[in-house]
Amino acid sequence: MSRIGKKPVGLPAGVTAKLDQSRLTVKGPKGELHLEVHPNITVKVDDPGKQVLVARDGDEPMNRALHGLTRALINNMVTGVVTPFVKKLEIQGVGYQASLAGKNLNLSVGFANIIKLPIPAGVTCTVVDPTHLTISGCDRQAVGQFAAVVRRVRPPEPYKGKGIRYEGERVRRKAGKATAGG
Repeated sequence: MSRIGKKPVGLPAGVTAKLDQSRLTVKGPKGELHLEVHPNITVKVDDPGKQVLVARDGDEPMNRALHGLTRALINNMVTGVVTPFVKKLEIQGVGYQASLAGKNLNLSVGFANIIKLPIPAGVTCTVVDPTHLTISGCDRQAVGQFAAVVRRVRPPEPYKGKGIRYEGERVRRKAGKATAGG
């Protein structure tokens, strides 16, 4: 039996879970999230105990993998509707900066043009100062995916360290070319 999958997911005060056939809906103070449950996985919402229970049909490898995965996804949904997930990015480089324009994030990171990224629904992006971004939302996957998309525009390079990186990320630096000895 999966050690993670067999643990019940507790529902804190203010959070409700509702199962409609194979669609689980979790509502909380910060938002509402949905999950389509795989047919081989059984999800039960225990209202008196304020918890969600996950079980699997058989012991096949795919069912065992889905068991822990489904429980982890439900736990992330419950956590996200109470306290949003946050990713912080920092931009390093002379003249590199970010700004918000409506529903777009504008990045000026050394290219001839400004990169415009549409901010997905359910994700909020704030520019603390021109070189620091905060991406937050109740859906963990959407927050992480948008942060990865922003970082992929200009990943940090190893020689000068310029680019977009996660806050606290260490970039391994390389030595440049040695001068010609002749």
